[in-house]
Amino acid sequence: MSQMPVISSPAPVGQPTGSRLLANSAAPPSVGQGWNAEDLTLDGIMLLDSESVITDANVRALEFLRRALPAIRGYCLWDVLPQDIATVHEEAAAQALGAEQRYVFVVHEDFENSWVEYTLRPCAAGYVVNLREAGPAQKYQRLLEDSKRCNQLIFEANPNAMWVFNRASRQIFAANRAAIHFYGFNRRDFMALEMDALFPGQEGAELLVSLSAAKDGQSDMRLCRQKKMDGQVLLVELAWSPVSWNGQQAVLVSLADLSDRHLADSSLKKSNAELQKILAAQQGELKNVRHDLLTFTQAVSSDLQDSLHVAHGFAARLAEKYSPVLDVQGQHFVRRIQASISQLAGLVDDLRTLAQLPLRSGASEPVDLTAVCDLLIAGLRRREPKRMVTIEMDDPLMLVGNKSLLTTALACLLDNAWKFTSKRAEAWIKVGLLPGKVPGELVLEVTDNGAGFDAAYAGNLFTAFQRLHSSAEFAGNGLGLAITKRVAQMHGGAVWAHSPGQAGASFFMSLPQARPEAP
Repeated sequence: MSQMPVISSPAPVGQPTGSRLLANSAAPPSVGQGWNAEDLTLDGIMLLDSESVITDANVRALEFLRRALPAIRGYCLWDVLPQDIATVHEEAAAQALGAEQRYVFVVHEDFENSWVEYTLRPCAAGYVVNLREAGPAQKYQRLLEDSKRCNQLIFEANPNAMWVFNRASRQIFAANRAAIHFYGFNRRDFMALEMDALFPGQEGAELLVSLSAAKDGQSDMRLCRQKKMDGQVLLVELAWSPVSWNGQQAVLVSLADLSDRHLADSSLKKSNAELQKILAAQQGELKNVRHDLLTFTQAVSSDLQDSLHVAHGFAARLAEKYSPVLDVQGQHFVRRIQASISQLAGLVDDLRTLAQLPLRSGASEPVDLTAVCDLLIAGLRRREPKRMVTIEMDDPLMLVGNKSLLTTALACLLDNAWKFTSKRAEAWIKVGLLPGKVPGELVLEVTDNGAGFDAAYAGNLFTAFQRLHSSAEFAGNGLGLAITKRVAQMHGGAVWAHSPGQAGASFFMSLPQARPEAP
């Protein structure tokens, strides 16, 4: 609907400029329902065209609307009225007027705390609207009629088949469109039936017995059969409730066809059974693949370790015995061989760790990672005794989880921080615990002042073999953070990282704190 301009003050009561003949006309326009003398003397009158656009209004109508004629002419009636009134009545009015019937509703005017009755009728040029004050009795009567009309619309539009029969005579006297469609009768023939005609056998009589035994106002629901016009009998879910319908003691019946639901349920059960078979087969296949992969990984890692151990031994022997006869370039080659063997050995170890993580899952228990962290830091210092790195650590670092897996994850995080602070003259690493974003969750944090990383590529950090720095800058194989992520997932947690301005980095691992299992 188009928007009405805001009128800051009420319109003058006198005849507005441009008003035509309505106020003093001796011959009103021809309308479908007819006019009376009172319409001309006491009513406000508005004329609408076929699109419900206001074309004219008399003085009394303008008083009710508190508008001047130029302010409303050319606007749809429903744009002039309050939006809540238009929302409730516009569609219902269109249906009534389309059937050459009048439509009546009552509007409360907050400005004067009054009630105004609007009566819409079709006429030759479009529609005519009568406006009159509604006294208390008229007001409540109109509200009651509006409520009944609304209930009738709801009843008629309900997608479930619904019909009403007289409790004493059993005669059907109301049915909605869904019921007419479901049973296959035309409306006139349906209204000529008694309710027993829709029930095969004695089921209708049984319903009446139940109805007689029920307490006042008590409703019921049951499975029963219904007979259509063509004799077809269908299983339905039927609900009934005693009601007062237009002054009659009646019973409202509502039903839902279970035939389609039964077919849908059967199809769904069949689909579920097939999906269960597929899922079981895929789970078995996945189990076999995981077993084969684990066996392959163990075999390959074992063979590689043996071969690498032999190669490392020969390289060490070569460096020890033949260094005097090797020139500078030859000695460089030997060192490169030893470094490559060490790097490959580390990669094999990490691959084996990643592959075997599922086998190490077990019961959660309280773990203080303080002692674990001390041992890991001591190992890093022995590896590079000349480095000076300041370690800050919360005490205690008490968590609930799998100790073996948490140790592995913490080792990866500390090794990562140790590596990327190697070029800092005053390096530091901090290990602590933070409260999680949800209750019952703790976050293990490892922060350093190392090289940091570009935040645009943070999503690649925890992917296997993804590196944001070249191996020439910092040694590694790109599996440590992938192992950390897998450990967090096995605990039901997650991992993420932050590097403000690429100055240092913080790595976080959230860990839901489940209660340890009873022994």
